[in-house]
Amino acid sequence: HGLALAPEPPGPGEVRGAAGRWLTGRSVGGVLSDPVLLRHLLWIAVASGRPLQLHAGLGESGLRLDRTDPVLLTDFARATAGLGTDLVLLHGYPFHRHTAHLAGVFPHVYADLGAALVRTGARASAVLSEILELAPFGKLLFSSGAQGLPELHVVGARLFRESLTRVLGTWVAEGAWSPADAQRVAELIAAGNARRVYGLD
Repeated sequence: HGLALAPEPPGPGEVRGAAGRWLTGRSVGGVLSDPVLLRHLLWIAVASGRPLQLHAGLGESGLRLDRTDPVLLTDFARATAGLGTDLVLLHGYPFHRHTAHLAGVFPHVYADLGAALVRTGARASAVLSEILELAPFGKLLFSSGAQGLPELHVVGARLFRESLTRVLGTWVAEGAWSPADAQRVAELIAAGNARRVYGLD
C-alpha cells in the first residue's frame, strides 16, 4: 500500500541487506514497510501462480492518498503480464476509474467493487456506472467491502445488488441492453468472475 512497485524483483544481496536492516531495527508487531522486502514478497506471491490481491485507494488513516493510486501499479502489472498470476485490485476508491482502466488494459488485472460502493452509499450506482464504462464485464468482482460487524456484509451485499439492478435496469429500460444480457452480466459480476479467478468451480 502506498508503493510504486518496481517492475522486477530485487536481487538476493539486496534482499539479505534489507532483511538484516529490518530485523535489527524492527519493533515487535511493527508493520513491514521496507520497499525491498515488500517487492521481494510480492514477486514470491507472483511466482506462486495464485491470485494476488493488492489494496489501492482509501484505507488506513494517515496514508498519503497520492501514494495509493492504482496507476502506480502500472509497471508492475506490465511486468507480471503472461506469468500466470492474476492481480486483483481491491477497493480503489476514489481512483475507481483508474482501477477499471487497468482491468481493461491488462488481461490479468481484475477490479474488486465492494469498498467503492460502500463508501459512496446513495451514489453507489453512479460510481458503478463509471466503473462499467471502462472495465470489461468479465473483469469485475463483487465483494461486500465490509469490515468488522457481520451485519455490514449484509448491508454491502444489499447495496451492491440495488446498485447493479438500478444501472442494468436503466440500460434495459432505455433499450440499450436486452434483459438476457443484463442477467448474464449480473451473474458474471456477482459470482461467475470470482469463481473463475479464484478457481472455485
